[in-house]
Amino acid sequence: MEMLKKFFEPVDMTEGAPWKKIVFFTVPMLVGNIAQQLYNTVDSVVVGNYVGDNALAAVGSAGPILNLLLVLFVGISVGAGIIVSQYFGAKEREKLSITIGNCITLTAIATIFVMVVASLVARPLLELLDTPESIIDWCQSYLLILFIGSAGLAFYNILSGILRGLGDSMAALAYLLVSTVVNIVLDVLFVAKLNMGVSGVALATVIAQLISAVLCFLRLRRMVELFDMKPSYLKLQKYHALKVIQLGLPSGITQAIFSMAMIVVQSLTNSFGEMFIAANVIIMRVDGFAMMPNFSFGTAMTTYAGQNVGARRYDRVGKGAKQGTLIAMGVSAVLTSLILIFGKALMGIFTKTPELVDLSRDMMGILAVGYIAMAVTQSLSGVMRGAGDTVTPMWISIVTTIFIRVPVAYGIAFLTRSAQFPGGRQECIFISLLSSWVAGALITFFFYKRGKWKEKAV
Repeated sequence: MEMLKKFFEPVDMTEGAPWKKIVFFTVPMLVGNIAQQLYNTVDSVVVGNYVGDNALAAVGSAGPILNLLLVLFVGISVGAGIIVSQYFGAKEREKLSITIGNCITLTAIATIFVMVVASLVARPLLELLDTPESIIDWCQSYLLILFIGSAGLAFYNILSGILRGLGDSMAALAYLLVSTVVNIVLDVLFVAKLNMGVSGVALATVIAQLISAVLCFLRLRRMVELFDMKPSYLKLQKYHALKVIQLGLPSGITQAIFSMAMIVVQSLTNSFGEMFIAANVIIMRVDGFAMMPNFSFGTAMTTYAGQNVGARRYDRVGKGAKQGTLIAMGVSAVLTSLILIFGKALMGIFTKTPELVDLSRDMMGILAVGYIAMAVTQSLSGVMRGAGDTVTPMWISIVTTIFIRVPVAYGIAFLTRSAQFPGGRQECIFISLLSSWVAGALITFFFYKRGKWKEKAV
């Protein structure tokens, strides 16, 4: 019992061997991120097997629009995690309490905004992207349910970000595992048993996310040894609210730009037809798992850097950055190898159509080496964000997305047009993504070594 309690205690990353603290913090978060990826994956598996390939394409086509309209939550979550980790490292109880209260209020405001605005623009965006008529109604119903029920997603992301900033990645993991099981059960119930189709998948996700958000909130209420949760702290205070927005906004903009690029590329993807759209969905689901170590280490590095900057332990930041990045690259290399070896079997989980399995496996092979490059980008960007520099990673993302990914995708499509491929080669989608990842790693490494991020500490 004592050992179990120790796992759920907040991790102080300002003492001890950096790599051990980073790994100890990352592992539960990695498991949690994999569990969160299961939300979308189970959705795809269920609709692909019980409804059909067109339903699978519908869920995937809705993804870029969903990500674009949820950027507010991304911004608040990143800003909250940075400031909370720094105040936790500095042992500033009052400022920590005010920041957490203000984050809860900001999340409530953002949720209301998304529920109203996103619901109104979902259909026009789908039409703008030339979403095939055969799947557009399914896309719309899927999006509307997720947007109307976005409170669970919003509060889980922000509250789990606060928990991680406090060094507690185990609690967020436990609650996410509970909600993942709920999601799987409800997916099967709503789709396989009640024949609710794509709408049933969306409803299951909303309910499961709400459960995880409530559990995170109850956990925070019990952490009285670290901060106070009083009604007075929910009132927005200009300095703290603006600081969260200031630090989180670049990450929100980064996500928005990335989502916009995905929407632009989605238009090109849609031009290749329903079969390729469905293949793209399968690849992105597997891609989500391949990216999990990178995202997990990136978030861990943000918390690690934030706590040590807050504690003025600058000597530990560089040492941890090097160790964490090397471990992330190693883990990514192993996982990527497994995906390549067992790729065909993985693709077969989503569909029984042989042509779709082969197409998905071939396209996935193009991306393989890019995951190791992303390990560098995510880890070093995490260090810069933890120190308070969220602007540099934003500009890197803008350059690699707008000036590399989109032009390369459309350029290759244009140059490879032929009688056999009137719209160009389908590989252009994934070659452009690989190019942006490799370029991002090189540029991120350059700016990390340059060291300007060290001047941005809160």
